[in-house]
Amino acid sequence: MPSSQSQIVVTPAQQRFASWMTDVLVYIVVLNLFVEHAREVVIDSFTISILTAILLKLMLDALLGVEHRVSAYFASRQGTVFKILGPLTVFSILFFSKFLILEVVNFVFGDHVALGHFVEIAAIVVAMIVASRVLRVIYMRLGRPVAGQ
Repeated sequence: MPSSQSQIVVTPAQQRFASWMTDVLVYIVVLNLFVEHAREVVIDSFTISILTAILLKLMLDALLGVEHRVSAYFASRQGTVFKILGPLTVFSILFFSKFLILEVVNFVFGDHVALGHFVEIAAIVVAMIVASRVLRVIYMRLGRPVAGQ
């Protein structure tokens, strides 16, 4: 029987799984709140909202990865042109990605999902990112510092 002082080691795979599950569950909640309170957002069923949340998680992770790589590329370059092009390029990626998200969701789910227009999808994405971040902050604050750090 483990003692009360035993230490549990969490693997990177467990961390990724927990992060993914948390994000997907948060996305399901956010999507369904928008379905309930924004008439432009329509999802035919709860099952489709789960599948939509998974698709959005995949797409947001991919888009944030592209944004981070592009940002790092421009940050590693010297010169005024790169200092101007960097933020403009990142902004363009973040702006136009909302249209990409709308098109991919429309392609995959057709008439079963309507995420509204640009304003609604931008609000949904921001709400998902903020809600996930808030949960991560709460989770981290509930932890204990490791001795010696």
